Amino acid sequence: MNRVKRTSAVLIAALIGGGVVVGRLLPPLIVRSEGNVPRVSWASALTLLLGAAAVGVFAWSTWQSLHKKHERMTADYGIKMLSLGKSAAVVGALVSGVYGGFALAFIDATDVPLGKERFLHAGAASIAGVLLLVAGLLLERACQLPDDDDDDAATPA
Repeated sequence: MNRVKRTSAVLIAALIGGGVVVGRLLPPLIVRSEGNVPRVSWASALTLLLGAAAVGVFAWSTWQSLHKKHERMTADYGIKMLSLGKSAAVVGALVSGVYGGFALAFIDATDVPLGKERFLHAGAASIAGVLLLVAGLLLERACQLPDDDDDDAATPA
């Protein structure tokens, strides 16, 4: 039987770190190419927050079904929930890093026009990305089946 491993802390750290580097370097590269640094709207943070809430609801209901009520789950549903949890964790890590790096690019430029807005909006989107990451990890954890005592008895000591 194949087992799916949990999303590793190393992968999450690498995605966040890489995202911070990309997000921090993006504004100066855009300015050097004589472009305008984009504004970050509240819509990005709200979209990530809604995604985190939806994944969190799936995590809660999956946890309640499997671990509290001890209900069965179809294999298709379990695979869908597991893939949703893993993808939400990966996307949340990457997005939080990129928006966090973008916010860091404007941490010293809050007195510049649109600097404070970019810092606040990107910071809020980064926090929402972390919430999506946490919700994805919780859903991934909720999909872990409780240990079956029959499997332990069948294996020789």
